[in-house]
Amino acid sequence: MLLIGYGNPGRGDDGLGPAFSEAMAARGLPGLDVDTDYQLVAEHALAVSGHDLVVFADAEIGGEKAFSFREVSPGAPEVLGSHSLVPETVIALCETLYGTLPRAYVLGISGYDYGEVKEGLSEKAAMNLADAETFFLGWLAQTVPRAGAAHA
Repeated sequence: MLLIGYGNPGRGDDGLGPAFSEAMAARGLPGLDVDTDYQLVAEHALAVSGHDLVVFADAEIGGEKAFSFREVSPGAPEVLGSHSLVPETVIALCETLYGTLPRAYVLGISGYDYGEVKEGLSEKAAMNLADAETFFLGWLAQTVPRAGAAHA
């Protein structure tokens, strides 16, 4: 499984994705590869192609809950550029370029403070991050054994 946390830690709560992926990387969880970046780019399709399951973690603006979690399918953007791709586009590129289509999910962690150039999360975003971590660890414990058994 691959976890990609992305966002800009120098823009307050936009750093939720990297904070999440770095926290998961620090746990050294078996079977979990972790990547942290500022944004999704076409090159992520290659990394995704080597996995059966991928989770994209990012800050979410205007979320109604601490976090959201949803499955995503391949999708084409209105404009394809070299910067700021969305998870659906990365999955579509993976399928088109490498012939693989892993299951993919987006974990959106609600953030609130994006305006100033500053490092660190707002207090409420940090609480949401903790809730997202708890959810993810439980989901991972239930999902990865089944995913591994399906390919045995």
